[in-house]
Amino acid sequence: MSIFPAPLRIPAFRAFWVARLATTIAQMAMVIVIGWQVYDISRSTMGIREAAFQLGLIGLVQFVPLFVLTPISGWAADRLDRRFIARAVILLEMLCALILFAATWGGFISIPILFGVAALLGVARAFAGPALGAMAPNLVPREILPNAIALSSTAWQTGAIAGPALGGILYDVTPHLPYALSSVLFGVSAMCLFLIPPLARTPLKPGSPWRQMIDGLAYVRRNRMVLGAITLDLFAVLLGGVTAMLPVYARDILQVGADGLGPLRAAPALGATMTAIFFSIRPLRTNVGAKMLAAVVVFGAATAIFGISTSYYLSIAMLALLGAADMFSVYIRQSLIQLHTPDEMRGRVSAASTLAISASNELGETRSGFSAALLGPVAATAIGGIAAMVVTITWAVIFPELRKAKSFEVTDPPPEEATVVSAGA
Repeated sequence: MSIFPAPLRIPAFRAFWVARLATTIAQMAMVIVIGWQVYDISRSTMGIREAAFQLGLIGLVQFVPLFVLTPISGWAADRLDRRFIARAVILLEMLCALILFAATWGGFISIPILFGVAALLGVARAFAGPALGAMAPNLVPREILPNAIALSSTAWQTGAIAGPALGGILYDVTPHLPYALSSVLFGVSAMCLFLIPPLARTPLKPGSPWRQMIDGLAYVRRNRMVLGAITLDLFAVLLGGVTAMLPVYARDILQVGADGLGPLRAAPALGATMTAIFFSIRPLRTNVGAKMLAAVVVFGAATAIFGISTSYYLSIAMLALLGAADMFSVYIRQSLIQLHTPDEMRGRVSAASTLAISASNELGETRSGFSAALLGPVAATAIGGIAAMVVTITWAVIFPELRKAKSFEVTDPPPEEATVVSAGA
């Protein structure tokens, strides 16, 4: 008997998992250095609040192309081969890493270059999210999909730990090294995606592309379980996200510099990874909805405490706790969304989910930057955590379907559900 969890016994899923891990390490190594360079360059000519505003703009620049392209990217993930889309966007991200490598190595890195690459990364994310999100359910049997989601999250969170740490360490050695590492890892990810064979899936029903795009959004609106899960993540993380403020805390509040920024950025992913590993071995089975809502409340509380903390170690502990709570919620939410969505809709539903995640992340960074410019970083972060708790309680009332969800079992699977690749494939 194999020692690996069931999803990793499937060769196609193994290749997908390695690609996800390599891509995440590369992305996170880039993101932490981009944020640091934007803030550091800005601080040479601006005060703390004005430089924090620049961090907010970086989030907005990444979000705008994703917002514009989401209807198209979701339709493409349902209409075209998801493997081809994933490969193309990984190669685009590799190009972004090479541009930043050349600019940093050549000494001409600047705010316009960083903002331009951020926009290209937004385009890549617009297409990567739906394609990769909709691909995973095609690689494993339905009954082990929650395990596969947990393992996929483990790859992402492990990369989110290793990426910032490697990015910070390599940046201290030579500023261009993080981008060199990212370029290589994106190449590894692309090679792994070429190992995935053709996917068994449900073809898209005939119709105009515009009508098919609208149908995807209409499905999300009709399915209250999916709508509630997506919008909960949108508003909770939009209000309670702290990522954009980490350079501010590292440089000016906790005063730990670039060396201390890496552990701060990795702490949420460490907590999330431990949670994801646990669920990949011991899937959650009972009262999943109530537990998801409780986890988001913990996320908000940990965010608020982090906001007012002046202790480096307490701050790391709160970041690890909010990461664990977020992963607890993500695991349940993504399982509910995937299991309540027919395969032919998964690309468009994943696009809506990606848009919500990006809105909560990139617009959350914009909200953090603008709020910090207005209120100061400490007040903005603490108030955001409290607001996330209020939103969660409100959603428990507005969407009782979430609160009442007892398990991942779907009594009447959507008739359009695709035939998944068997475990022996």
